[in-house]
Parts: sequence; structure tokens; C-alpha cells
Amino acid sequence: MRLFIPWERAVTLLIERRSGPQLLCIVTFMTPTMEYTSTYHNLKSQFSLSADEIKFSDSHISCRTFSFHSPGCPTDDFNNQTSTSGIFSEAGESIRENQSFTYPVIFPDSGDKFGQAIVLLHGLNERSWTKYLVWAYFLAEKTGRPVILFPIAYHMNRSPLAWSNPRIMTPLLTERNIHLGHVPMASFANLALSERLSENPVRFVTSGVQSAGDLEQLVLQISAGNHPLFEKGAHIDLFAYSIGAFLAQIVMLANPGNLFTDSRLFIFCGGAFFDQMDGTSKLIMDKNAFDCLRKYYIQDLGTKSDNHPGFAEYLKSTQLGMAFSAMLSSGKLKAFREGVFSKLKNQISSVVLKNDKVIPAAGTLEALGGGSSIEVMDFPYEYSHEIPFPVGEKGIIPSVDAAFKEVFRRASEFLR
Repeated sequence: MRLFIPWERAVTLLIERRSGPQLLCIVTFMTPTMEYTSTYHNLKSQFSLSADEIKFSDSHISCRTFSFHSPGCPTDDFNNQTSTSGIFSEAGESIRENQSFTYPVIFPDSGDKFGQAIVLLHGLNERSWTKYLVWAYFLAEKTGRPVILFPIAYHMNRSPLAWSNPRIMTPLLTERNIHLGHVPMASFANLALSERLSENPVRFVTSGVQSAGDLEQLVLQISAGNHPLFEKGAHIDLFAYSIGAFLAQIVMLANPGNLFTDSRLFIFCGGAFFDQMDGTSKLIMDKNAFDCLRKYYIQDLGTKSDNHPGFAEYLKSTQLGMAFSAMLSSGKLKAFREGVFSKLKNQISSVVLKNDKVIPAAGTLEALGGGSSIEVMDFPYEYSHEIPFPVGEKGIIPSVDAAFKEVFRRASEFLR
């Protein structure tokens, strides 16, 4: 565990260390050289997905956006159910934003193409890249490599604008609460995901399958030399947060086309088995949705209570499906999972937070086993899984800046 105390100089005292997954208790006195909070606001004011290129002021870091068309999802047949609210009921291919979209790449200014890239995978139910701009900026600056901010299916700009519009969502939230009774943690921010997963929990996987396929297509495009920023055969590593880490672990286990054999993966606030997660949050999904999701994947999947015939068979018969199943709980496909992660132990590193209630640190320690580098950190301010680096309170700015710098120093050194 790490505890951060801002001070006028840097002194690190190692208190405890034991073999296996790293559990460190370190007191760090430091004045951060990177001002996370001011950089956050600076990038937020300049960023726009509609801009083809942005040169960030007083910086050698730029941002370009690129178009992408998804080949779709081979499991969309499992999605076809009618929703109580038409705004959420569309089948995958009819949601235009999910099929054709843009993604930003933040990179150091250079006249040459790059031979390496980092793909950043975000968290569940996110609609804006704002939180991740400074993450990508720091990684690009410290590693000298472009950082691709790639959206998961039905997230970020791959979802209809209506799903994040309070004026549209608030009346629908009222309807949900009337229909179900008071729903804990229900909010207009998590309504779209909550409605879609309550109605059909299979969407959790079909979204992931499409996202994995899109990631595979992106890497193939880069490897073939068909991306304007990258050399042919450019090396790809991953930085993954929250549910993005869950997706990244599944992709590393499945390794489609052997594209990720040599890739490194840095996990932040992620890494646990599904059955150890708790997605109940006003920023993620309400309690009814998470209960439906958990009941289906932990209890009903493949049983007589399974209302989605053929889905369990799909999971058993595909490499991606097996990889997903292996991350449901510690007892699922244990030999397969542990065999792969054992081989990848030097290619995976993670930082988890002591007070993370969504993806607890203990879950990551169990899922990744004793081989990978895992560090548990704690910060001297109120934080959460969803907001590890809050920017609203002036009194904690030095501590937030220091905490951010330490996490991303580790990430950039591992991915450099």
C-alpha cells in the first residue's frame, strides 16, 4: 500500500514488502512536478472530437481523430428483444453511432511514423473522454508513444447523444422507478446502461465481443501499415482501467490471431473476477441492473432458467467466449486461465486502490495470481473507483497531483 503526503522534497520509506504479488506500504513525501489538476482543465478546454487535429498549447503533444467502421457483432442475434422504452431497444446495427465513429490519438509531435502504440481502454458507462485526456497526455509524454483512446461498443461517442441528455433521461428515470419501485443508485447518468442490461444481460457480453473484434481490426490495420500514424508492424501495448481491464484480460487470454502474444498490459483499478465486482453506482448502473447481471452470469447461464438459448454454447465453442467464462469466477476454466496468465506474468502489471468498492484489490490479487506485479495504493483524500483523481476540491490538489503522478509514473515505466 502507498500513502501520499505532499512535502517539499521526495523521500520514500519502504515499510513492508513480501514475495508474490507486491503489497507495498510506502510513505512518499513529494512535490509533484506535473500539475495534474491544471493540466486536466487545460486539456478539457482545448479538446474536441470534431476537430481533425489539435496542437495542445505550450506543449509538444498533439491530438488527431480517426474514423473507424465496426464490422459488427457476430452475437447480435442474442440482442433482439423489445424494450419497454424504444430509446434503448434498437438492435446493434441500427445504432448508427456504434457502427461508425471516430477515436482520438494523443501523441508526441514527430515528423516520423511511430513503431509503437498504447491502446487505452476506459471504464463502464462512460460518455466522455475528458477524464482520460490527461492520462493519455502523461503516457504519451513519458513514453514517447501515441496513446489511442479507443471506445468500447455503445460507450463514449459510440452511443446516441440522447443516452447522456438529462432532459431526456430524467422522465424515463421516473418511469423506471415507478415500474420497479424505488431503485437504489438509479440516476439519469446510468439509466441507459441500467435499462439495457436489465432487459437483456447478454448485452454485457455482446458489447464486449464487438469491442474485442473492433480492437482486433484496429491492430490488424496498424500491423498492415494502413494507419497514417504508424509504421507497418508497429508494436501494440494496452493500458486498461476498470471494465476496460476486464476486456483486456479476456483479449489477452483469447489472443485472436496471436496479435497480443508480445503485448504488455497495465491495469489500473481493475483485474478482478466478475463475481467479485460490484457495479452498483450512480455513475455505472443501478442495483436492479447489477442484480440482473449477476444473477444471469453467476446463477442462470446455461441452466433451465437461461432465457437465451444458444448463448452458453457460444461461450463454450469460441476462444473469446471461453476467455470470458474464465474471468467469471476463480473456479471457471481455472487451468486454462492460470496457464495463460503464468506465461504472461512479466507482461502484466497493475495498480489497484485500497478503498475501491467496485473492483476490490483482493479480487485482482486472486485473479492474476502470484506471478504478476500488483501494487495496492491508498491516497490521503476521499476517492472512489469512478473518480480516483477528483478535481473539485482545492484543498487536496497537491495530494491528487502526487497520487496521479505516482500511478502514471509506474504505468509509463512499464509501457515505455
